[in-house]
Amino acid sequence: MRGKRTVRALLAIVVATAVTLAGSVVGTAVPATAAAADVAITPVESDLAGKPWVSAAASSGSAKAARAIDGDLTTAWVAARQRAGEWLTLDLGGAYDNVRKVEVVFPDKGAVYQYVIDASSDGATWTRVVDRTRTWVPGRGAVELFTRPGTAYLRVTITRASPGAKIGISELSAFNYLRDDLVLGADLSYADQNTARDGLTYHAGDPAQAVDLLSFAKNAGMEYVRLRVFNDPRDERTHEYLDPAYQGPERTAAVATSVKDKGMGLGIDLHYSDHWADPSKQAKPTTWTGLSFADLTAEVYEYTHDYLQTLVDQGAIPDKVAVGNELINGFLWGSEKPQPWFANPADWCYSCYFNNDPAFVAQPGGGLLWDYFGSSDPAERAAYDAAWDRFTTLQAAGIKAVRDVSAANGLDIKVETHVIIDNGRLDRTLEFWNQFLARVKAKGQDIDVIAHSYYPEWHGTAESYESNLHAVAAAHPGYQLEIAETSHPANDWDGAPVPNSPYPKTAQGQADAYQRVFQIANDLPDNRGVGALVWEPVNWQEMVDWGNSSWPVLKVFPSVDVYRESDAEHVLQDTVYVATPVRRAPRLPATVKVLTTADGSIAPVAVAWDAVPNRATSAPGEFVVNGMTAFGPVTAVVDVVGHLAPPR
Repeated sequence: MRGKRTVRALLAIVVATAVTLAGSVVGTAVPATAAAADVAITPVESDLAGKPWVSAAASSGSAKAARAIDGDLTTAWVAARQRAGEWLTLDLGGAYDNVRKVEVVFPDKGAVYQYVIDASSDGATWTRVVDRTRTWVPGRGAVELFTRPGTAYLRVTITRASPGAKIGISELSAFNYLRDDLVLGADLSYADQNTARDGLTYHAGDPAQAVDLLSFAKNAGMEYVRLRVFNDPRDERTHEYLDPAYQGPERTAAVATSVKDKGMGLGIDLHYSDHWADPSKQAKPTTWTGLSFADLTAEVYEYTHDYLQTLVDQGAIPDKVAVGNELINGFLWGSEKPQPWFANPADWCYSCYFNNDPAFVAQPGGGLLWDYFGSSDPAERAAYDAAWDRFTTLQAAGIKAVRDVSAANGLDIKVETHVIIDNGRLDRTLEFWNQFLARVKAKGQDIDVIAHSYYPEWHGTAESYESNLHAVAAAHPGYQLEIAETSHPANDWDGAPVPNSPYPKTAQGQADAYQRVFQIANDLPDNRGVGALVWEPVNWQEMVDWGNSSWPVLKVFPSVDVYRESDAEHVLQDTVYVATPVRRAPRLPATVKVLTTADGSIAPVAVAWDAVPNRATSAPGEFVVNGMTAFGPVTAVVDVVGHLAPPR
């Protein structure tokens, strides 16, 4: 469970938010160091009604039911049968355990609406979560709080309304919050170099409190650390073996032990290469280059099995193992891949050691041949299928090794396969999962977790990525999903925006970008999103506040607080709707409700309201009054009407 916030912290955030909004200018570049103190982080809240996979149905007038979830208060579902008992159902597209708040807005401002809200996991058996059949207070809407794990459907039934009031709903929203079991962490594979080689320490504001990276990560609220493993690490540019062999099996095993000693989750990312393996390059380890395909397959099994058993023996039991890294183009490339991959001397990787040695492609490997995807040519199709068979044979060997170690030691180590969804290439990723899962199952193996990277510059906007991730989830319902890598800069070195990102290169922009990714993982239906990991947050698109750091003691931006502040300890009834006749002061409630997520209890909390603006009720219309509680701000939407209409 991640760290929770105190009331004092909540009030501090409210004040910080007000300062930030008051001083912000859209489109103006703000130096990262200047913006660092203005970071405001509030719990992640997501209106599921706005998701493209959510739909609405109604007892009558169903053709217009979608108007109740279109985000437009000027449109409404209006029941074809204007009578008590009409209902609207929200289908969330799957179950959610942390939907805590519903907001319903009705068409008529001065009317009284009496209603109930029921929740269901299957659309057949319903549980009442809200009962407003005895309300006599006029107003066009309300925010309701409740707790019911496994909610997949919400149904609002209007039981009574004022004479002449439209039986319908203008907007219905269902708000989701981060689950405690959504794992938030980071890839900190450089922790060894950062500490052992460079002696770096990190702090959040007081240099005297600086500690090593893993200790800082633990204190900051990170729950999980992923570590990559190279077989025999080399410097990618000089070709030289590293000494010490940072990120090799032995040193990574030592870091893994430290991770587990700190009580954090551990992910092991096996690259099966001597350096970076990603979509652009997947070279065999040097010692495996001359192996026949059969021997290569055996080596994948033995290496994976022996390394995991070593981790188990020393008490560094992984929670999850990735058999390869970003495998959209396969791994352990061999004779099936055209060479060289980087033929242009101007290319940054022209001197990569594995591109200049023909031994790496003398034998078949696990490269995929996407150039033949969809080909009708028999020879090309045969080559495409053969490449898939080799790739999944190698993958099945690695998966089996993880399963065998798990079984032999009575453990449950999850297996993950990690790919990407390139911007505009969802078709290729869907083909990958269709081919991969069918073929590894045919070879007697399977995985637990489907994982993808998300970098906006390569993988598109957050909205398109979320849609793509949902498409993968819908196509393969038996698997958990993880966002295994994401990143966003807090420092602006070039003055250029991040492609496909609305967030600036500031600490605030970084925090907002990460919370959006957390939200995407959390909002997958049926609670299938299991985690989101930031990639190398102190070495790539860093959280480090370089302007206020003195090497080797580094200050970290407060964007790191996303790990502690993204959960909601309390959910507030943050909006009230009030109707009042012309020239009569509105009756604002003295209290609103607050829900404690730990136990689901709901209690009243006092509101201190601002003064009603002068002459605000002199004519029909609408105005807003702001209020404050011990748990954050509240807004009263006041409708001034000609007269109030109580129900019959």
